[in-house]
Amino acid sequence: MQERSEEQIISRLLELENSGQAERRAELTGERYIALIQDPDTTRGYILQHGLDETEGAEVPEGTEFWDYETWDEARQAFEQQLREARESGELVEDDSIEGIGDSETGGAEVRDRYSASDEDPLVAGDERQDTIAEDADSEDAV
Repeated sequence: MQERSEEQIISRLLELENSGQAERRAELTGERYIALIQDPDTTRGYILQHGLDETEGAEVPEGTEFWDYETWDEARQAFEQQLREARESGELVEDDSIEGIGDSETGGAEVRDRYSASDEDPLVAGDERQDTIAEDADSEDAV
């Protein structure tokens, strides 16, 4: 099996995290995140630390780094240790954060909730349009 480059590993880990496959995730101060990820292809455990992606996937977020572990147990223990250290130093904002996940994903339609249709939406034909059609029909009858 060919060894992956650091950039390939980071890209793979960001892809796994954005698709919701991180086992654990925490938000740190300075809009940084730390995630515990097991790559299903290699079964290796990883800890990924990164900032927010403001380039929509064009560039790796500044300050991104990762640690890899032979076993999943080693990765979990190291993640817990990093969380403890972040908590003690006041850097832990939220444990098990989902903030920022998928920010670099751009494909697909915009998802809206089922109650989002409104009169302001030009794609939703409401009563106003029907009234206009009825008025046009009445004015043609009068001519």
